[in-house]
Amino acid sequence: MSQAKVHAVLDAASVIPVLTLHDVAKAAPLAEALAAGGLRVIEMTLRTDCALEAMAEMKRAVPELYVGMGTLRNPDDVKASVDAGADFLVSPGLTPALAKAMLECDVAGLPGVSTASEAMSAKAMGFEALKFFPAEQSGGAPWLKSIAGPLPDIRFCPTGSISEDLAPSYLALPNVACVGGSWITPAKAIEAGEWSQITENAKRAQSLKPR
Repeated sequence: MSQAKVHAVLDAASVIPVLTLHDVAKAAPLAEALAAGGLRVIEMTLRTDCALEAMAEMKRAVPELYVGMGTLRNPDDVKASVDAGADFLVSPGLTPALAKAMLECDVAGLPGVSTASEAMSAKAMGFEALKFFPAEQSGGAPWLKSIAGPLPDIRFCPTGSISEDLAPSYLALPNVACVGGSWITPAKAIEAGEWSQITENAKRAQSLKPR
């Protein structure tokens, strides 16, 4: 795994929309709407049969976007995502087999952790940036603030029940590179094709990251 690629994704991100798509036809216009709002990084979730195809469609529609795949649980998920062209990989947790697969591929990886011990183990394996998940349920911004002292060399992307109102408290922390959130792309807005609403949501989300 290229650490340079990991940091390139994080440096390009502010709020990462976390998407679950059920219709490939929505992929291209959704990517275009998010890009129009100024967002450069998108996380698809491997929770539907069309997820891999939808990710590929997003990348074709807006090549300058970083489009990654999340909810990876095993090496087969890693291989399928890499083969489909994922720019980065995200997992809810980390097993030895999953860690090996993520580290051996030439794609940025953000494995999920929720405790100090898990973060230390992932760092020892070779990961410099981690997904903090589920963020709100695992201690939220106060946990990340407290961990910055003993673990100053780890960057985090917290995800899990983070709302538009909560995001600024995370983004203000020095060890938080970006946050993941689903409020930018409500399921009803995607289903109805309300792309202008999603673009406006993306603009607000982009403005939340301190400059």
